[in-house]
This record gives sequence, C-alpha cells and structure tokens, in this order.
Amino acid sequence: MGVKSDGEGRRIESLLAAKKSLQNTLEKSRDLAVALEKTGPRLEGMSRRLPELEAEVGPMRNHRKILFGIGGHIDRAVGPAAELLKVFNAVHGLEKSLLSDPRSDIWGYLAVVKRLEEALKFLAENCGEATQWLQDIVQHLEKHGVGERNHLPNLKKSLENLRALQAAEEEKARLDGGLLQAALDKLEGEFQGLLEEHTVALKPSPAPLPSERPCIAPSPLPGPVVQKLQAILERLTVNSRLDRCLKIYVELRSANAKASLAALGLDYLATEIVSVENVEAYVARWTKDLEFAVKHVLDAEYRLCGEVYEKIGPDVWVGCFGQIALEAGMLGFLRFAETVADSKPNPIKLLKLLDIFDGLNRLRPDFNKLFGGKACYEIQNRTRDIVKKVIEGSCEIFRELMTQVELQRQRPAPANGGVPMLVSFLVGFCNQLLEDRYRPVLTQVLVIERSWRRERFQERILTEGIINIVRALEVNLDTWCKSYEDPVLSHLFMMNNHCHFYVHAKGTKLGDLIGEPWLREHQQYKEYYATMFFRDSWGKIPALLSRDGLITLSGGRATARDLLKKRLKAFIEAFDGLYRKHATWVIPDKELRESISHSVVQALVPVYRSYMQNYGPLVEQDESPKKNAKYTAQDLEWMLGGLFQQTSQKPMNGTAKFNRAVSLDPTNSPMNGNGKANLLRTSSAVI
Repeated sequence: MGVKSDGEGRRIESLLAAKKSLQNTLEKSRDLAVALEKTGPRLEGMSRRLPELEAEVGPMRNHRKILFGIGGHIDRAVGPAAELLKVFNAVHGLEKSLLSDPRSDIWGYLAVVKRLEEALKFLAENCGEATQWLQDIVQHLEKHGVGERNHLPNLKKSLENLRALQAAEEEKARLDGGLLQAALDKLEGEFQGLLEEHTVALKPSPAPLPSERPCIAPSPLPGPVVQKLQAILERLTVNSRLDRCLKIYVELRSANAKASLAALGLDYLATEIVSVENVEAYVARWTKDLEFAVKHVLDAEYRLCGEVYEKIGPDVWVGCFGQIALEAGMLGFLRFAETVADSKPNPIKLLKLLDIFDGLNRLRPDFNKLFGGKACYEIQNRTRDIVKKVIEGSCEIFRELMTQVELQRQRPAPANGGVPMLVSFLVGFCNQLLEDRYRPVLTQVLVIERSWRRERFQERILTEGIINIVRALEVNLDTWCKSYEDPVLSHLFMMNNHCHFYVHAKGTKLGDLIGEPWLREHQQYKEYYATMFFRDSWGKIPALLSRDGLITLSGGRATARDLLKKRLKAFIEAFDGLYRKHATWVIPDKELRESISHSVVQALVPVYRSYMQNYGPLVEQDESPKKNAKYTAQDLEWMLGGLFQQTSQKPMNGTAKFNRAVSLDPTNSPMNGNGKANLLRTSSAVI
C-alpha cells in the first residue's frame, strides 16, 4: 500500500507540471495573437513598399554579376603586375653593388650586371602586356559604371602615361633609373684601366752588340687579364658599347706599338731623298727594322687582338688590328720604300731595290697573314705598288748597264794611264750581283718581270748579261788604248787594266763565271804589257851609260872625260824626261807597282852606281862636278821608288764612285720623250 501511494504521487506531479506548461503556452498564444494584431499593419506597409525595394536592388544584382564575371581577369592582371613590382624592387636592391668599384671583384660585379640585364629584360618584355591587361580591366569597369568615380579616371590616366613611356625607346633605359648605364660606364673604366696597367711601352735590351739590332720582346697580356677583358667586352657588346671599347683599345695598343718602334730610332723614315746615296746606309737598317716591326711588334698585336676579341668575331678584331697597324706607323715604312723606288736610277740603287724586294719577299707570309683583311686595304695596295716599282726599276737598271758601258766608250781614256773608274766600279758591281746575297734575288726579280711581259725566262739571262758587260768593258779598253798618242802610256794603261781584271776577278763569283782561261789570258796580257812598258821606256836608259871608248890611256884623260860627261848628260836628261812624265802616271795595284819599281831600280841603279864608281873620279876633277853627276845612286833609287803612286783621295761610297765615273744629267727625266729609259747620260766628265 505504501508502494501504491508513491506511484500515484508521481502521476499527480506530472499532471501538475503538464497543467502549468499548458497554461504558459496559452499565455504565449495570447501574447502572439496580440503581437500579430499589431504586426499586421506593418506587414501591409512593407507589402506596399516591396516593389520599390525590388526596383532599387535590381542594379546591385547586376553589378554583382559583372564583378563575379571579371574577378578572374582582375586576378590574372594584378598577379603579373605584382611580380613586376617585385622585380623592380629587386633591381633597386642591386644599386649598392653596382655603384661600388668593380676592380675589387670584377667577376662578381659582372654577375650582378648580368642579373640587372635579365631583370630589365623581364620588365621590358612584360610591362607592356601587364599594362594592357590592367587597361582592359579599367575600360571594362568604366563601361559598366563599376568602381568609384574618382579612382577610375586617375587609374586610367596613370596607365596612359605608363604606355607612353614604354613607347619611347630612350625611356625604356630608365626602367632602372639609369643604374645600368652607370654600371656600364664603370665597366668601360675597368676595361681601360686593365689595358693601361698591362700596356707598357717596351724598351730595347741594354747594351746590344754593334752588329745587333735592339731586341724588344713584346709580351702579350697575361691570360687572366685577357679573360677579364673578354668578359667585360661581352657585357659591353650586349649593351651596344663595342665601338667605344674598340676606340679605347686602339688608342692604347697603337700608342704602345708606336713607342716600341720608336726605340729603334725611326727618324730616318722621314728623310727627304735627293739621291740614293743619301739613304744608302738606311736601306739595310730599314729591312731589319721592318722585319722587327712585322714579326714581333705587329704580330704580337695581331695575336692579342684575336685573343681579346675572339668571342666578338674575326671581322671585328681584324679591323681593330688594321687600325693599330696604321696608327703605329706601318705606312711610314712603306713611304720610305716608295721614296727609294722613286729616286733617280743608278746601279747602286739596283742593290738597294734588291734589298727592299728581298726584305718584303721574306715577309710576304707575314704580310698576307697580318694585312689580309679589308681594314688593311691601304697597306695591301701600297705594298703591291712598291713591289711593282722595285721589280720594274731593278730590271730597267740592269738592262741599262750594257748601254751605259757602250756610251762611255766615246769618252777619253784616263790621262794617267790608270784604271777607269767605270771599270773598277762595274767589276766590283758585277761581283756583288753574283754573290749569294743578290744573285737569287735578282734572278727572281727578272723571272717575275718576264712573266708580267709574258716572255719566256732564260735560265742564263743574268749570267749572260754580266758576261756581256765584261766583254763590253774589254772592248772599251781596246778603244781607249788606241786613243793614246804615247805608246808607252798605252802599254801602262793596258797593263793596269788587265791586272785589275785578274786581281779583282780571281777567286770571286765573277772569276768563276768567266772561267780560268779568261783569267790566265788577263794575267798573260798584264805580263806582256809590263814587258812592253819597261822595254819602251826605262829599259832604254841603261844603254846610255856605255863604256865603249872610255879606256883611260896616258894623254887621253881629257878626251875620256868629255865622252863621259856627254854620256852622263844624255842619261840624266833621259832620266829626268821619263821621271817627269811618269811622275803623273799611276799603277793602282800595289804589288804590280812595287814589281815595276823594283825592275826599274834594278835596271838603272846598279848600272849607274858601277858607272860612277869606275868613272866618277874623272867627273869630280871637272870644275863643276855636280853639273855632270846630278844624282847619286841613292837618289835614283829613292826617286824611282816613289813613282806611279796614286794621290790620296777622300773615300767614296759606291754611288759617288759611279757618279764620278759617269755623269748624270740632273736636268733630264729618267725617261726620255720616247719612253725609253734614259738612266745615265754621258758628258765630258773625266773618267
């Protein structure tokens, strides 16, 4: 029963709770009914305003649709623009590095410059596209009236200004605010600094031997320096600064080459040539100096240009070298050769022309290598012209030698019976032409000249030409010999000249060419004419001191004295006459002169001494013994020993000797009116 009471109690409590909840709900329903009664009028008012709200909300719905439609486009335009801003900020972040001195770390500096170039390239390539995208968005917003009225016009104006800047090429370079140009200026300065630091005027080695030329060994730039120059050039070339680098390089390296050559003392290259003898000594020096300039100084510059500008291309560095060669003074060497080639012709000039040809010919491979480019066109042309002038001038002079010998035949023979200077000069000159130094060069010149004229070259044209000259000289000797009125002087002349041929041809190239029989013939003629000379002159005098009729008898001393005086007088008069005449005659060859003097002394002095020893007392008894015995035996020996001496003359070079042997008419052109070479005019000058 107690249990039942507990259950009922709980049900009662539940019912009470339900009752209370129901009461609360009824109260809320009454409150809601009251509220609804109050809201009804408000809803009616809202219902009446709803069409107006719908009209106002309509445009906003449209803008939302437009914004949703261009959202992706805005994101695509703003994203690249943001990236461009990042790159632009990065460019300005390089400013500190680029404004520093590149010498401290040139490789790092070049890397930064390259990064700047890449950044600017990125900006230049993408700014236009990003700007276009932004401008399209602005135009779209402006068309649909989206955005603030004040912002859109300002944004549009900014984009238009940016577009105008991009269209101007000079403004594109200002994307970095001039930072790249400042960096390139520093690289140019470093390029010049590296060259100046390692481009030093080279000096000759101290105290060269007299027979040696100064030795200047130009050394190329160190490898690391060349690599730096190449790297700098790469950056400057990319930025259109190659021309400025070339100008700097040419100025510095040409000055260095010029200073190196100045150590050789090249003032003679500017010599004004009146005749070849003025520069005769300079030609040998010219060939050595030219060889040094080409093979050492300019070859080093050629190789260095190739190394420094290797990555730029051959046209650039070959042209650069051509300017250096011109600035260094290569044309000065060529002008000197032209001046010699254009000077008045004579045989000595032939040797100088052959020296010039030989020098240029030995350097032909070097000329082809160094001066083969278009930049060296002037050097090529002038060199070709010089070679042409040298070859034609050499052949012209060689051919005229024979003509000159024939022209000299009409001139008078030497009054002293000596060797005509024409003979002595040409014998020595022909020997020079046959020496190893000139023979192959002259042969080559003749071959080339004949090929130009499309004529066949005869192998012996050189040797036959020289043999003909010698034979023509022999004809001259025969002609001159016959011109003497005094046969004794004629004998002396022929003796001297046959001796000259023999002595100066024996053991020489000329003697080998003419042959031993020819030499023996001249030797025999020399001895023959020496015998004839002695026989017809001094050989007649000893007979005047005859002893016939001078036997002393008692009572006949007076008669013997008169006969002795008569014979001594005849001897002295004959001696004095020959001595006076022969005192003006010469025997140039010392050995021959001493031999003739010895023969004359041996023929006269012993006879005279013996004669005076035997018959001198008779003369001394005379009132005036000195009148009859004018000379002692010692006097005769001394006088005869001094005969046939050549008067001392100032030494002359080859050209002066030849000019004295033959006269050159300075008023005549080297070519006469008919175009034939008129190299050597004859005149009344003494041989």
